[in-house]
Amino acid sequence: MGFGVFGSILVLSLFFKPLASQQPNTDGFFVAEFLKNMSVTYSEFNFSGSVCSLQGVTCDADKENVVELRASGLGLSGPIPDTTISKLSKLQSLDLSYNNITSLPSDFWSLSSLKRLNLSSNQISESLTNNIGNFGQLEVIDFSSNNFSGEIPEAISSLTRLQVLNLAENMFEHNIPSGILQCQSLVSIDLSSNQLNGSLPDRFGAVFPKLKTLNLAGNNIYGRDSDFSGMKSITSLNISGNQFQGSVMGVFHEQLKVIDLSRNQFQGHISQVQFNSSYNWSNLVYLDLSENRLSGEIFQKLNQAQNLKHLNLAHNRFTRQKFPQIGMLLGLEYMNLSKTSLVGHIPAEISELLNLNTLDISMNHLVGRIPSLRNKNLQVLDVSNNNLSGEIPSSILKKIPHMEKYNFSYNNFTLCALEISSGTLKTKFIGSVDSCPIAANPILFRKKSAKHSGTKLALVLTFSMICLLAGLLFLAFGCRRKTKMWAVKQASYKEEQNISGPFSFQTDSTTWVADVKQATSVQVVIFEKPLLNITFADLLAATSNFDRGTLLAEGKFGPVYRGFLPGGIHVAVKVLVVGSTLTDQEAARELEYLGRIKHPNLVPLTGYCIAGDQRIAIYDYMENGNLQNLLYDLPLGLQRTDDWSTDTWEEDDNNGIQNDGSEALLTTWRFRHKIALGTARALAFLHHGCSPPIIHRDVKASSVYLDYNLEPRLSDFGLAKIFGNGLDEEIARGSPGYVPPEFSTSDYDTPTPKSDVYCFGVVLFELITGKKPVGDDYPDEKEENLVTWVRGLVRKNQASRAIDPKIRDTGPDHQMEEALKIGYLCTADLSSKRPTMQQIVGLLKDIEPTANL
Repeated sequence: MGFGVFGSILVLSLFFKPLASQQPNTDGFFVAEFLKNMSVTYSEFNFSGSVCSLQGVTCDADKENVVELRASGLGLSGPIPDTTISKLSKLQSLDLSYNNITSLPSDFWSLSSLKRLNLSSNQISESLTNNIGNFGQLEVIDFSSNNFSGEIPEAISSLTRLQVLNLAENMFEHNIPSGILQCQSLVSIDLSSNQLNGSLPDRFGAVFPKLKTLNLAGNNIYGRDSDFSGMKSITSLNISGNQFQGSVMGVFHEQLKVIDLSRNQFQGHISQVQFNSSYNWSNLVYLDLSENRLSGEIFQKLNQAQNLKHLNLAHNRFTRQKFPQIGMLLGLEYMNLSKTSLVGHIPAEISELLNLNTLDISMNHLVGRIPSLRNKNLQVLDVSNNNLSGEIPSSILKKIPHMEKYNFSYNNFTLCALEISSGTLKTKFIGSVDSCPIAANPILFRKKSAKHSGTKLALVLTFSMICLLAGLLFLAFGCRRKTKMWAVKQASYKEEQNISGPFSFQTDSTTWVADVKQATSVQVVIFEKPLLNITFADLLAATSNFDRGTLLAEGKFGPVYRGFLPGGIHVAVKVLVVGSTLTDQEAARELEYLGRIKHPNLVPLTGYCIAGDQRIAIYDYMENGNLQNLLYDLPLGLQRTDDWSTDTWEEDDNNGIQNDGSEALLTTWRFRHKIALGTARALAFLHHGCSPPIIHRDVKASSVYLDYNLEPRLSDFGLAKIFGNGLDEEIARGSPGYVPPEFSTSDYDTPTPKSDVYCFGVVLFELITGKKPVGDDYPDEKEENLVTWVRGLVRKNQASRAIDPKIRDTGPDHQMEEALKIGYLCTADLSSKRPTMQQIVGLLKDIEPTANL
């Protein structure tokens, strides 16, 4: 935006300082009144001058009337008062974007001369009335990233000159109005990230002859491919995250450059979709068909898309096939073919794609070696869950320290690399990795180095021969090496388990019972692998009969255990022991719904089990712990009672303990900003991308996890609803130090998205200060909690004093101070004064550190 959260006040005073003495009932007077009510610095506007001479203002030829007003990103706050800018009778262009405006004046709709209107990225919380029909001259309207709700009014039909309509990232609901069909001058429509549902208006695809861009992503709209068959001029189409069905064939048009049909219900044999000769593959730049139900073989003409930069066909139902022809896709930057039933070898020509930034070919049936990739720009590489073998090329291993994400797990590699640490092996190379005994780092064997250097070579050679003989013996007897004590315990237990119930289990704080007669008769649902026959008996085996040795933690909802399900699925098993008011069927439906909610910054719900009165939620296991443990330098093996953190400590042959050291990353501003932004994106998705919106209710540092790629992921979303009214009061009250002011009395309020915003603000304070929400040492102050301490410093313009010394020299101080000011906004006493999570994402992106920090 170019302005900070508070720094914009200075800019505002420079722009509008001459407005203090304007003649009544002139445009200058109305602009001055507007600023007087919207800016706390109005008292500084103390000398006269013409409103037309100000930056951001354009007047007509007579210099009497304002025809354009640009006040974007100036920190304007609160409701726009009546009888101010609405009196600018000749106004044609108004830009108030990126402020903190909360509502529009009642006379706003009298601006009948408006042609361009931009109110994006504010906090306007109201419905749109049919008065919008008064803007008959309007050509561009941008209301994106606000809190508008209700229906899109039918009176939009009056905007016949409208060319650009952007209502993205709001809370509009119900159907798209049929009145939009009258806006036939539209060139761009963006209704993404709302709560729209129902079908498209009749003839929607045939009435916009000039339409170039259509974005309906992130709603709940249903329809068929034929709904778009008439859009002959469209170049960019994004309908991802909806309920569209049919074949994708009816969607493609000759002019299309961007196609995103992901996360829908398209199906059919894609091998039949070769597209007629009129389709020009060379136009295609972006293609995403992931997470649908497409079958058959991948397009035969794919190699003709020589301008393609983004290709994602992941998670469909394709038949087994060889790797598609990609040798001509020299401009490709992103390729995701995960879970597309690929067989055979990875073609050597993939190393010719020199612009490739992301390559994900995980969860296939690929064999052989990885080609020696020469892609200098490669940042993300995932080849996990295949049958690849041989050595990992040195050209790839050399890239690893500079890559953002990588995963080689569950293959048959031979790893001979001195530079690979044991911590990396445990998170990126899980599964059958045969280490070369001579070439591998001695740390990998968890043996202390020899004290006498003269015997080192003999010891290494002897050890190598022992390993070789042991390997042959193990192969002869069909033994498989187990690296974890509890994993051996798990296997032996499964052989001896008593499958008759009921089953009773005890932890330090509770006893819970699974009232089932036969463990093998109670099914466990795994969303991504519906054909696996997993039962409660497998849960017993995976957790050693829910043994305390596999217990990770105990929280509000109940105990959490660690385990491996059949198929090598590494999971955290959360037992929701507090009595639910939902029936089994209602709880199952809710868990199924939560399982469909996917976002890169949410901990995925892998599956569930209904075992008697117990509801058991099964999550992906988060290898790198949670923010609370890492931020306060707790050992990764030490859990608290209010989280389900990871246990990445591992016993070695000498009963010692070794840590992977990932918490050291938290000593950089760039990494802490990454955690803040990822967590904000997760909450913004829950609040604005889900229908109905999901309120987390318990955001805190211990609910933010780091996955194996060190990406932040928010846990426990949506669980409160499983209990009906059973936990309302306890959850509403939150955790110590995170309780919003509106919950501080005995008559607690119902949680809202703004209560989540407050809790996020506390987490943001923790990330920047390195201090706990309560009970920490707050220097030179007598404050009892983190929020009051930081807010006091921000008010006194001393925010820099709160920055954690560990990160002070790892990035610009002004970025960290701006982050504290964002936290200040989040923790406002009045919930109405807090920004939305969408706005917070925007503010955090504005201060994103550059790659070299």
